[in-house]
This record gives sequence, structure tokens and C-alpha cells, in this order.
Amino acid sequence: PPAHSRSDWIGPPDRHSNLRPIIFYVPPEESPLERRLREARQEAQACDQRFWAHHNCAFRQEKEEFIYSRLKAKGLEMRDETGQKVTLSAEEMAEFYKDFLSKNFRKHVQYNRDWYKRNFTITFLMGQVALARALRWLRWKKKDV
Repeated sequence: PPAHSRSDWIGPPDRHSNLRPIIFYVPPEESPLERRLREARQEAQACDQRFWAHHNCAFRQEKEEFIYSRLKAKGLEMRDETGQKVTLSAEEMAEFYKDFLSKNFRKHVQYNRDWYKRNFTITFLMGQVALARALRWLRWKKKDV
């Protein structure tokens, strides 16, 4: 981001996680509470990035293995005579999706729990920062009067 920027910058989607990374703005006179909030947001982003990059990689790999095994069982190759990728029916792919979600159910439940904890913490810190800023503004207004 340019040096004069005073806001967070959001980048293009990551090719592994499909999440858009954020470059967080650091104010020159950041308070310790504001720093805690920014660091909590950065840690939440890093956790989400790690989880979804790993999850999506596993999904793609298992999907390819599933398609390969199904095509092999049918006596087909991955590509037809014209070089096009051979696909499975929607019903066959639905079976894969169902199995994948069932197999990873506990991981998703744990991720959701952790996500809610992190975001509750962030929300709580945001409330504290907003209150501190409001009190600072009121004190400033009081000095002007």
C-alpha cells in the first residue's frame, strides 16, 4: 500500500486457500489495545489461511483420486480421444462430496469452534477500542469547552 494510506488493503485471492489476504494498517500512534486488536485480527487471518489452504489441498487431491478410481473401474482414461478431461456424473460427484464432508466433519466442527472464539475475542477488543476512542474524544471535547 502507498505510504499515505490510512486503511487496510485487501489483496487478490490466495491460490491455495481462496481467501483474500489483508495488509493491516498500523497507525503511527497505535495504542497497546489497538495493537492487540490488530494482532488478533492478523492471527485469525493466519489461522483461516492455514486451515483453508490445507483443506482445499486435501479436497483437490482426494477428488482427483476419486475420479481416477471411478474412471479406472469403468475402464476409462482421464482424457478421451480428443484430449478432453473425462468427467463423472453429478450423482457420482455428489457421492464424493458427501463422503468428503462426512470424513472431515470433526475438523469442520473444531474449526467453527475456534473461529467463533477468535471472532468473539476480536469483537470484544473492537468494543474496547471503540469505547477508548469515544472516551478520548470526549476528553478532547471537554478540553475545548
